[in-house]
Amino acid sequence: MASIFSKIVTGEIPCHKVAENENYLAFLDINPLAKGHTLVIPKKETDYIFNLGKNEYSGLWVFAQKVARAIDAAIPCKRVGVAVLGLEVPHAHIHLVPINGIYDIDFSKPKLTLTASEFSEIAAAIRACYR
Repeated sequence: MASIFSKIVTGEIPCHKVAENENYLAFLDINPLAKGHTLVIPKKETDYIFNLGKNEYSGLWVFAQKVARAIDAAIPCKRVGVAVLGLEVPHAHIHLVPINGIYDIDFSKPKLTLTASEFSEIAAAIRACYR
């Protein structure tokens, strides 16, 4: 059975897309820790990030770096934090979270509730900075 992320890749489930190329996709997390919290995934469904092939793994991180730079330019923050948990969705993914302190990337804290309009504005701002 396809993961929710695979359904996002195929367009079966909508997302607030931030960046995309032939192998990778970045989109806003619908339960964000902060405005601009983005998920970066390989389009090929692989459950565990360390099961990715060498080129796919390194390509994912190069893509994530470009996305992180766009987030940093679009969202006021001190840094873009990175987390790879891999337990909540059986599809390899990287969390990129704008942070101002170490507790901003605490996944046990309450998530933000944003409107569709806010998600659209945030995604557009990050896309505009993606190069």
